Amino acid sequence: MKAVVLEKRNEINVREVPGDLVCGPGQLRIAPHTVGICGSDVHYYTHGRIGRYIVEAPMILGHEASGTVLEVGEGVTDFAVGDRVAMEPGVPDMSSRASRMGMYNVDPAVSFWATPPVDGCLVEEVIHPAAFTYHLPDNVSYGEGALLEPLAVGMHAATKAAIHPGDVAVVSGCGTVGMLTAAAALAGGASTAIVSDVSSVKLEIASQIPGVVTVDLREQRLLDVVNERTAGWGADVVFEASGHPSAYEDLWKLGAPGNRTVLVGIPVDPVAVDVTEVQARETRIETVFRYANVYQRAIDLVAAGKINLKPFITETFPMDRAKEVFDRVAEGRPGDVKLQITVG
Repeated sequence: MKAVVLEKRNEINVREVPGDLVCGPGQLRIAPHTVGICGSDVHYYTHGRIGRYIVEAPMILGHEASGTVLEVGEGVTDFAVGDRVAMEPGVPDMSSRASRMGMYNVDPAVSFWATPPVDGCLVEEVIHPAAFTYHLPDNVSYGEGALLEPLAVGMHAATKAAIHPGDVAVVSGCGTVGMLTAAAALAGGASTAIVSDVSSVKLEIASQIPGVVTVDLREQRLLDVVNERTAGWGADVVFEASGHPSAYEDLWKLGAPGNRTVLVGIPVDPVAVDVTEVQARETRIETVFRYANVYQRAIDLVAAGKINLKPFITETFPMDRAKEVFDRVAEGRPGDVKLQITVG
């Protein structure tokens, strides 16, 4: 069967890999249909590593996926051949202490697609646990199903923020996750999401989300806009979704007294924390690593029309153009939000 394989740093091939997958008890054999390309996939392609995760052998890429059930394993009763599904890419040890606490995303033994040495889902067939597979409603496309993975990050961030009805939220960073975090915050009850970035193209896309106010950092200072819109009180919730060190210069001044600040973006290097500003506001700091217990809620919100994912899908390509897609994401074209690949 065909797969998109990262052979080594800066080398991607679409080639045959071994098939004959065995669908065991509690599992599903699935044909991935649409797979989104994430920044982490591209980072492995261009750098060969993310922190302690190092590409030391050929690895199939991709972790944002939807697909169709081909085979149902023993003991699985809620799926049938032909079902349209979305797959949560991280599979923990369900007996671990982290999993028993409901924090399976930080289980040290989690097996996550396209995280070395685990193969990803840009391949014609995969085996996946039924427990981490979800039905796609008829009104949710395969492309939207693949976008549920980054939406789950935003959903997890909004959940950690404990949003109250009418909260004013700030989102620093207007990439895919930043936009979807804003959408999740608004769906969770925020009245306004002030979203900042240096890309006018991405800010224009974000402005399509009802309730979003955009700030072009080349023209305005985010702190000034927040103070103006809140009469100097500050935002109830702050999400840092860029991972850029410059975002931390004013980050701790954006929130109101008692605000919740959620760190979503992951900086490459350590950043400074202004402890005095944090203490003076009694800011509650939350952090996000992937997500847990939000996938079904994300699907329900999309199916109900509360979150529209269609504007975030920039373009979809066939599998044989995978290298072109990865090169384009690595290039970082201003108007691109999410590029996807159809498998087959």
